[in-house]
Amino acid sequence: MRTTGFIIFFSIVIVLYALINYYIFRRGLQAIPRDSVIRTLYILFFLFISSAYLIGRILERYFHTSTTEMLVKVGSFWLAGMIYFLLIVLMLDLLRLINHFVPIIPAIIKNKYEIIKKYIAFISIITVFITIFYGYLNALNPRLKTLELHIPKYVDGIKNLRIVMISDIHLGTIIGRERFSKIVDIINSQQPDLILIAGDLVDESLGPIVNDNIGRCVERLNSKYGVYAITGNHEFIGGAEPVVNYFQSHGIKFLRDTMVVVDNKIILVGREDRVKSRFTGVERMPMEKILKDVSNEKPIILLDHQPVNLDEALNNGVDLQLSGHTHHGQIFPFNLITKRIYEVSWGHKRKGSMHIYVSSGVGTWGPPVRIGNHPEIVQINLKFN
Repeated sequence: MRTTGFIIFFSIVIVLYALINYYIFRRGLQAIPRDSVIRTLYILFFLFISSAYLIGRILERYFHTSTTEMLVKVGSFWLAGMIYFLLIVLMLDLLRLINHFVPIIPAIIKNKYEIIKKYIAFISIITVFITIFYGYLNALNPRLKTLELHIPKYVDGIKNLRIVMISDIHLGTIIGRERFSKIVDIINSQQPDLILIAGDLVDESLGPIVNDNIGRCVERLNSKYGVYAITGNHEFIGGAEPVVNYFQSHGIKFLRDTMVVVDNKIILVGREDRVKSRFTGVERMPMEKILKDVSNEKPIILLDHQPVNLDEALNNGVDLQLSGHTHHGQIFPFNLITKRIYEVSWGHKRKGSMHIYVSSGVGTWGPPVRIGNHPEIVQINLKFN
């Protein structure tokens, strides 16, 4: 049943992807004269760039080579380009539709339409290129977000706990050892007491991570109380067990519907991602069962990848929930959508007695660009009394 559902979902995505690309392709083709040699080159180039990501992702599941890496990287940039070209052609077609009923386009443009549409195509390409280039540079440079939060509970011997939290790294073909090494340097420079990873440590396949020996970078993470992580939806997409085993062998402790008492004073809870049942057929454990023997006299910090059903954590005495997943849309205008879907799409919120922080993530999924938001590493100075 789960396999059938996945096939149906994947088929819908492929069909939708093909239709969007065909729509962009047809509009682009209209700007090229029928007798131009550029027409043939455009057709071949569009076929390559629009299919590169899917082909690369499928092939890298079986073997990882420089060719599969090139296909994924080229195709990932096209995903961003596709979004903005789609917005442009939709806007132009809307303008044409309005003009059909209410003439608003000047006669001079209609009379020189063949020339004008070439200019429009050229300006569109330059605009999309500059936008993606900016987004790529933005994605390469995570910002350090600093918070000071207060939990009104007494912790013997600890007045402040310095936490560094990251989420949604998406290690793999796009974000490899070099990028991750810089992230590790920033984390270590904060001299954290505790490092927390709120899911989506990997992108999809474990192969590129093993080949790039990213485990050696993971071993450089340094904190007083260790490094803890939870599964995100992408861990299950790529196969959670081998991913968890690989990173645990390099020093990361995964909390999978379990809890640990840090220094015998602070309770740290980690939940499996809510998609677990879709991939394994087993539901994740309810919060009340995980915390059934826990006294709420001690501070309770929860790692839960997707920031949904926040009342569940609040009703079970959680003091601080840390999540990711949303990327805060990653690419404008998707942040407008995530704001409508999630109670907290990004940032800090106080809900009753509980603090919630949803990170925009430090990496990227799909397009290696960020537009309208920034990648971040979150440093939380947690105070007790």
